Amino acid sequence: MFRLQDKNVLVIGLGLSGAAAVRLLVSRGARVTAMANSDTPDLRREVEELRDLGVRVELDLRLPTAGQFDFAVVSPGVPMDSLLVKELRQREIPVIGELELGWQQAVCLNISVTGTNGKTTTVELIEHVLTHCHKRTLAVGNIGKPLCSVTEESKQLDYLTLEVSSFQLETTRFFRPAVAVLLNITPDHLDRHHTMADYARAKARIFENQQPFDWAIVQTEALAMLRTQGVKVPSKLITFSAQNRRADIYLDRSLIISSIEGWVGPLIDLEKTQMRGPHNAENVMAVLAVGHVLRLPLEEMVAAIASFKPGAHRCELIAEINGVKFVNDSKATNLDAVAKALQTMPAAQPGEANVLLIAGGRDKGLDYHDLGPLLAQRVKGTFLLGETREKLRASWSLFTPCTLVDSLLEAVDEAVRIATPGDIVLLSPACSSFDLFRDYRHRGEVFRQAVGQLNSTSNGGVAADGPTNGGSWKIGETGNQVAKRNEKILQI
Repeated sequence: MFRLQDKNVLVIGLGLSGAAAVRLLVSRGARVTAMANSDTPDLRREVEELRDLGVRVELDLRLPTAGQFDFAVVSPGVPMDSLLVKELRQREIPVIGELELGWQQAVCLNISVTGTNGKTTTVELIEHVLTHCHKRTLAVGNIGKPLCSVTEESKQLDYLTLEVSSFQLETTRFFRPAVAVLLNITPDHLDRHHTMADYARAKARIFENQQPFDWAIVQTEALAMLRTQGVKVPSKLITFSAQNRRADIYLDRSLIISSIEGWVGPLIDLEKTQMRGPHNAENVMAVLAVGHVLRLPLEEMVAAIASFKPGAHRCELIAEINGVKFVNDSKATNLDAVAKALQTMPAAQPGEANVLLIAGGRDKGLDYHDLGPLLAQRVKGTFLLGETREKLRASWSLFTPCTLVDSLLEAVDEAVRIATPGDIVLLSPACSSFDLFRDYRHRGEVFRQAVGQLNSTSNGGVAADGPTNGGSWKIGETGNQVAKRNEKILQI
């Protein structure tokens, strides 16, 4: 454990990560100066509490000219090429992130998971499996609970299960997982990392400090990408893939099969779980590999996976009303996630597009044209909102009809106007949520509420040509039209 007593530390950013870092530093006897550049009621309350702890808080992002800091802790939202970080380095002040700080103060081994997609599901599933097998663990990190907030609890744990983002990995120094999982690498966050090579190298930092007795569990395709960048994995290696049967763990129809020496044969039938699609198959493969290196009994892992229910906002069926399904995939903030969602949606008729896609949000620098061919196959119409809506229309209009909308409620209304039985209204945005919503969860809940408004006025989801009462939603009718018709009924 690294000593913090009497250290002078600068913390930049007072969101969840920054505030947790400040509290940990204070509890270890450090002298802390904290900086933030926003002014909200929640932040003001946080500032008051921190000042009561003796923290100096500055509500701007100008580095103090007086005093020298032993090191700085930056929040994940602060880019490494920002003027602020450059100034810190010019002053020769070491820069680390909250993840690194928390790891330095934790006292148990960790299992860390990174990748473009599937991190949260995999981390939650690892936690579920370990708990089922009577191992003490907590799921923390990018999943929502900062590592710095559980360092004391780590004394009672067998393992910490960490979700780790590329932003967090950029600011690691000595961070070392006993088991490191890389699920996949597909285009994302190019507004920050600028190139796929830079993005891949950021992900590869999860292996940087591993030793030969540690473990790396890596998707075959991601490993090939790392090798083109000259990245070497120093630890013991297990590969997995839903596409490549030469991987150590691979998919054969619905069966996950191992070719690992001493562990050869079928491991689990996905048909007996709630995990659907090749992407979820790979999440399960990674979890099984983690359990194998931790020597967990296979039968116990299988029982745990069979009982696991994927979290909200990930291809979550919200309702089926009059033959139309409404699916919340708000967590899909990049093109690969949207592609996997579209491939998972059931077709009404072979070769017939039956998805009404709601997309848009804040741009992450992606090439949206890449999704075009799949849109042409599966999507009968898109409803685009947020900052990227014009860019998405320019990229997708050759492949599917595009309608611009001003809100998520309007998008739902426009989608149900043209929906027919067998269609799927899918929220899978391909963008981050921060232009219109607090986060992807908020966006998903707004979608859920919009669908709930339709559902509350339906008669239980009867077929479109079945009997309806006066207050039911009908195919081709928007929520606003329902409200107006109900108002007329009340006036009669």
